[in-house]
Amino acid sequence: MNVATSLTAYDFDEIDRISREDLASIVQKIDDERIYAEDIMRAYGKAGAYGTHVGGIEGEVDLTSAILSMARASEECLSTGFCVWCQDTLAWYISSSDNDFLKTEILPKVIKGEALGGTGMSNPMKAMGEIEKMRLKGERVEGGYKVKGLLPWVSNLVEDGYFGTMFHVDVEGEESPKRVMAIFHAGWEGIKLKLDHDFVAMGGTATCNVQCRDVFVPDEYILGDPAMEFVKRIRPGFTILQCGMAAGIIKNCIELIEQVEAPLGHVNRYLDKQASDLRADYDALVAEVLELCKTPYDLSDAFYLRVLRARLRGGELAMEAAHWAQLHMGARGYVTQGAAQRRLREAYFIGIVTPATKHLKMLIAQMEG
Repeated sequence: MNVATSLTAYDFDEIDRISREDLASIVQKIDDERIYAEDIMRAYGKAGAYGTHVGGIEGEVDLTSAILSMARASEECLSTGFCVWCQDTLAWYISSSDNDFLKTEILPKVIKGEALGGTGMSNPMKAMGEIEKMRLKGERVEGGYKVKGLLPWVSNLVEDGYFGTMFHVDVEGEESPKRVMAIFHAGWEGIKLKLDHDFVAMGGTATCNVQCRDVFVPDEYILGDPAMEFVKRIRPGFTILQCGMAAGIIKNCIELIEQVEAPLGHVNRYLDKQASDLRADYDALVAEVLELCKTPYDLSDAFYLRVLRARLRGGELAMEAAHWAQLHMGARGYVTQGAAQRRLREAYFIGIVTPATKHLKMLIAQMEG
């Protein structure tokens, strides 16, 4: 059964209204002043944006509505669309687990937008790919683990928020440490948050450096111990969901091109890519993504390879669409508050957020053998 059924009704019309009216009116402020749209994130929760994909491993789960909501936010503002993905992913971790405590006590708050949070899995995913070292280390203590280390980036995180992440634990007699995945609460003793606003875009994402100094993580907050089987369970959905960000920005870039067709079409027609070309690519991408949305718990290698290819295509097409939108709009899109230059900066985030373009290509190459 979908946990969200009795908690929040899904209202796409309201999600569309929030995006069109409330979010669109502050997009420039989010970009310029790097403010976090907390009220909008909570409003999306009340409209059911985070509760359509949480039926769990035994339920009938379809990611379509979650993707559509995220895409709608991303059409206006990728910072906020990314935060929607973070919130969706936090719900995905908990609902995909076998942890009844988290499903009962934390998940309902996440679904309704009462508790905000995200994912601290950028470093662990890179560590699993041997791209960088695991930043958090745990030690078994009575009733849980004591964890220390520094996570460089955790987004959509406020002082009373939650995030999922992973840490290494040395095991006596074993050459390699085991990996444990858990939900952390930002208000726990030993956790310190520091906002990171250095990105050229995406400053309004409540992205923090998270320092952990002997943080006690109770057993009730563990998602996977050891974590690898759980990671295999969640990684297709984790990755597919990111395509919502790509879909939203691609759609808007096509619309930007169409907006200048009347005044500039006579010269823009000489550019290699037109709105119709990008729309054909966009339609093909969306068709594949929505097909993948139907079976996010398919754990076969063949399915995961399709997921990785769709995610890679989404990032590449987002950057391509933003590139052509800037060229079609010309100088009018290259001014300080021009939509095209903002979308170009935002699109590159999809190419570098974990799993980044190069990471995806590495994973695909490894799976193709």
